[in-house]
Amino acid sequence: MEHENSNVVTEFILAGLTQSQNIQLLIFFFVMFSFFYLMTMLGNCLILLMVLSTPHLHSPMYFLLSNLSLIDMCLSSFATPKMIMDFLAQHKTISFEGCISQIFFLHLFTGTEIVLLISMSFDRYIAICKPLHYSSIKSQRVFVGLVVTSCTVGFLHTVSQLAFTLYLPFCGPNVIDSFFCDLPLVIQLACIDIYVLGIFMISTSGVIALISFLLLLTSYIIVLVTIKDLSSTGSSKAFSTYFLVDKFLSLFYTILTLFLNPLIYTLTNQEVKTAVKKNMWEEKMIII
Repeated sequence: MEHENSNVVTEFILAGLTQSQNIQLLIFFFVMFSFFYLMTMLGNCLILLMVLSTPHLHSPMYFLLSNLSLIDMCLSSFATPKMIMDFLAQHKTISFEGCISQIFFLHLFTGTEIVLLISMSFDRYIAICKPLHYSSIKSQRVFVGLVVTSCTVGFLHTVSQLAFTLYLPFCGPNVIDSFFCDLPLVIQLACIDIYVLGIFMISTSGVIALISFLLLLTSYIIVLVTIKDLSSTGSSKAFSTYFLVDKFLSLFYTILTLFLNPLIYTLTNQEVKTAVKKNMWEEKMIII
């Protein structure tokens, strides 16, 4: 009851990606980001369909890849559709509950994705550096456990970020200088001194991001060194690591990297391209 009385703010105003009132510019943004969003969803749906429908791709690595695609679809949908609609909206508002939901899903999906990327790098490390032990180490149970662990870590991470935020008093102002509810920007609007809380949240996220980055970097350095030593195999892998810094990096993270992930992880992969060509050929033969 005390919490409810302390919260005068029932909704927040999102400043959006731009505050320009130029209709042509807003329509351009609407069309461009709608295209990116649709292509992101289409690309990741294609990955899921290819993995599910192609027996040759029913392997541990592609099991992780399909889960990464699912997370990418969720991550691209927690805020992007609203941002796109807000380009043509007069009032860019979001309820307090909706704002908290965006924060919850952002940290849930990003935490899950980070652990999935680490799992994928570990998979490549085992496959390339210890190929004789791969089948015994990376069983289906292990990969299911990695996905469950990823979701658990993501959930614990988002709960740790929201544990104190839910009980902060918000009495105005209520303008968030972003196109979605970014946690550091939201807690700055609290009616109390949030210096200690802000330092705690930023340091926690920073430590997690740093540890994840170092794990990814270390695993891929080992893999690349091994590939160099065994260059006759001609192996090569692609990877990507990203950080969330400000409004424009937030845009890059929530839209552009998710748009590029299907290209990085699948369309440059010979096995997936072969599966796509095979399915297209089979459909053509059926039509004929």
